[in-house]
Amino acid sequence: MTSPLAEFSACEVSDALIKLGVGSGGYLPDITMRSPAYDDLTVKLCGPAYTVQMVDARDNTSPKPKEHFVDAAPSGSVVVIAAPAEAKNAVWGGLMTAGAKARGAIGVVIDGRCRDLGEHRAQLFPVFAKGSSTLGQGGFTRPSALNVPIKIGQDLVAVNPGDLIIGDADGVVCVPADLVENVAELCRTGREVDDRCMADIRAGKGVAASFKLHRGK
Repeated sequence: MTSPLAEFSACEVSDALIKLGVGSGGYLPDITMRSPAYDDLTVKLCGPAYTVQMVDARDNTSPKPKEHFVDAAPSGSVVVIAAPAEAKNAVWGGLMTAGAKARGAIGVVIDGRCRDLGEHRAQLFPVFAKGSSTLGQGGFTRPSALNVPIKIGQDLVAVNPGDLIIGDADGVVCVPADLVENVAELCRTGREVDDRCMADIRAGKGVAASFKLHRGK
């Protein structure tokens, strides 16, 4: 089933969330597209979140999943991984992409690092991450919990299982599941207003005058 937000950009979705009182605009900070290319304007990620909490490998108190986190990824989902902020290693590599694709996952968003960029790009798999690393996961981090609420970035933006993840060349946004329809309605209205502003601005009517006429400010 296609999401009503599939046609809208991450920027449009963030604007709508701000209007609905979501202070962060749903923005997952500093996470950018790494695959299938840097800032590929043709790539759009839109799907429900399947969340993974990573912890330090030395953590003996946090739980351990009964199955590999990639094997548990639902078809059609976006894998969203929260890694420890201090981790310098990757938590996602080429083999993970192969496994995720085999299970029908449509992309991964990492609050942390990935590696094997060439392998992700060869498989045309959308990977969004804060950075890359030569280090694998072994001995540094490990999965702890699957499909649980997680927090992303220093701003601690909440991502819950089933929230809608939108990713494109501008960045990644998380939409709470119960706000999707409201966001879609605001995105449609916002696009219509912006289209009218764009037409007037290109016609030389000025930014301020166009905003006042169509946006009311």
